[in-house]
Amino acid sequence: MNLNATLIIQIVVFLTFVWFTKSFVWPPIVKALDERAKKIADGLAAAEKAKTDLANAEKKSIEELRSARESAAELRSGAEKQAAKLLEDARAEANRIIAAAREAAAGEADAAAQKAKDALRDQVAQLAVAGAERILRREINAQVHADLLANLKQELS
Repeated sequence: MNLNATLIIQIVVFLTFVWFTKSFVWPPIVKALDERAKKIADGLAAAEKAKTDLANAEKKSIEELRSARESAAELRSGAEKQAAKLLEDARAEANRIIAAAREAAAGEADAAAQKAKDALRDQVAQLAVAGAERILRREINAQVHADLLANLKQELS
């Protein structure tokens, strides 16, 4: 074979190979590469979006945490105020109860003292009558001298 014929056949085979590769092999490879490039671009965009979302979420969580701390501080302050008010109310109620008990005890003591004074007056009157009876050596009629005893009680008080 001649060098020109071999060269022409090789050129034809090479051009057929280029056409076949360009028509049937290259498009799926380019399509796969384009799809891969698109997936990578989408992944990078999603990563960037996730990074932005993460930064926003961090800002939001910091703001929520600050807000929760402020709310907790307000609640604690309100609870402390309410506890102080309840304690003050309880002290005032206890003081009122103690004052009422003191007044009642003082009233009971006065009543008991008055009762004791009355009983003592009665005993003194009876002793006076008994003494007068002994002195006179006769029995005094209590019915007749009731006014006398009442006057004696009045004088003793």
